[in-house]
Amino acid sequence: MNKPLKITKIGNSAGIVLPKELLAHLDVEVGGTLSVVTTPRGIELSAAEPDFDAQMAAAREVMARRKRALRELAK
Repeated sequence: MNKPLKITKIGNSAGIVLPKELLAHLDVEVGGTLSVVTTPRGIELSAAEPDFDAQMAAAREVMARRKRALRELAK
């Protein structure tokens, strides 16, 4: 799909309207959440993983507890 999307003003922000074909391709619905990642070519949109925040919290906890070991492994 190579269709230009118009940027519209929403309050003090800006937004785009995603066509239903694009929503279907991303496997998201209205009210869903997208994950945005910057890449060398622009941005990448994907359906957000529901348990990502919990996984990152667990990873941060382990990294905080094992800071010294991780520092040694980084050498």
